[in-house]
Parts: sequence; C-alpha cells; structure tokens
Amino acid sequence: MLGAMFKNVRERQPLVHNITNYVTVNDVANVLLACGASPIMSDEPEDVSDITSICGGLNINIGTLNKSSIEGMFVAGKKAQELNHAMLLDPVGAGASKLRTETALKLMKEFSFTVIRGNISEIKTLALGSGTTKGVDADVSDAVTEDNLDQAIKFIKDFAQKSGSVIAITGAIDLVSDGNSCYVIRNGRAEMSKITGTGCQLSGMMTAFLVANPDNPLEAAAASVCAMGLAGEIAWTRMKEGDGNSTYRNRIIDAIYHMDEEVLNKGAKYEVR
Repeated sequence: MLGAMFKNVRERQPLVHNITNYVTVNDVANVLLACGASPIMSDEPEDVSDITSICGGLNINIGTLNKSSIEGMFVAGKKAQELNHAMLLDPVGAGASKLRTETALKLMKEFSFTVIRGNISEIKTLALGSGTTKGVDADVSDAVTEDNLDQAIKFIKDFAQKSGSVIAITGAIDLVSDGNSCYVIRNGRAEMSKITGTGCQLSGMMTAFLVANPDNPLEAAAASVCAMGLAGEIAWTRMKEGDGNSTYRNRIIDAIYHMDEEVLNKGAKYEVR
C-alpha cells in the first residue's frame, strides 16, 4: 500500500509550491525532483497567488520568518484553500519564539491543513498553544520512546481529531495519525539529525505525496516518512571513510532518486495502532 503512494508520485509528477526557509531551500527542491515531483519556490506576496494557482499543493515552512514571507504565506494559503489544494504546515521552531509560535497558530486558525508535520516539541506547542523548543530541535524532555509510546499515540490522535489535520511527529520513532489510526514508523538513522534540513526535505516530499494521492492523506504522509527514513538507512550503508554529514545529505537524496515502489514496500518498518 505505501509503495503505491510513491508510485503515484513518480507517475503523476505533482507540482509543489514551497514557501520554505532559505537555510534548506535547495535541498527541498532537489529531494522533490528526486522523488519525481517538481518544485517551485516563491514567498513574494505579489507572486504567490499566481504560483499557487498553477500547483497542486502548498508547503508552508516557518523556519526563517520575515514580515514579507509571513504575508506571502497567508496570501498563498488563501488561494490554495480556495482551490482545495493539499496544504502542509511545518512549524519549524514553534515554541522557540513568540513570532514563530503566533504565526503557526494563526496559520492553523486561518486554514485547514491537510497535514501538520513537526517534531514532538513543535507539535506539543501547537496543541497546547504555548511551549518551549530548543531552537529547531526537539527538547530532550520531549521524545517519543518505547516507554511513553502509548501516551504519545493518544496525544497525536487527540490532536489530529481536534485540528482536523493528519498529524505527523518525526523523531527517533515517527508517528502519523488522522485521529483514528496511527502509523508507528521505525525507519531512519540517528545520524540524520546531524544534517540540516532532513525535516524540511520531508515536508516538501510529503506535500508531493499528498498531491499525488488525494484520497489517501494518512497513507501518503506515512509513506513519505517511511521513504525518508529508509533513504537515511540506505545512504548510511554507502558512506565511505572520510565522508561526513555533507556527503550523507547527498546520499540521502540519491537514495530517494533511486527508490521505487518495491524498495519502499520491502524496507518500510511500521505498524498501525
């Protein structure tokens, strides 16, 4: 089932509008190309409405906010919602500053996002309306573990029902829920946290999966999480002496480029709870 989600991306080649942060914008574009989609990057308020109109999905990432980009997010969001496009919110660093938190909460209030994807600290901030996040990384006190897994599943299901969105929490153990079912995903490598932007790349790719699989948002989101984690595993096996995090980043994108339905079905590690 999850492999079919990837196959549809390859076949349908969705066009995704990304309002993302300038730290990782190039990597987001490249991973979208690697999975078979096409990226457009634009955050200029006078440009985004036209750009969103020709795309199938909108990825909003608040990683590097400024007044102009915030305005662009709301203009693009309004147009995407009018057109019933797939919409994803990546609340990078929500809880780290008042501006990030308030912007993310206002976006949630204004728009019906198909998926909200972040780490556990960011998602807890949105669920509670406040919180603490250490930069853009999850607070060490906020980690999904085998010990608190049942509690975390209940939390994500409750928030998915409350928000009306599929919620994706990524970390050592990934959770994706629509409020009824929850995918518990164990793909990935700890070393992926040493690369800037794996989460941003995932949000871009996840949006492409949503556009290509409009009737299966939960499965599409879960498939993209499995694909990124599996790419991290495959890429790590190809590391050589002298390679570092920069090489690892490129090998992850290469692993996505060569991944197909069969590879994902064979390598995806998940259970549905």
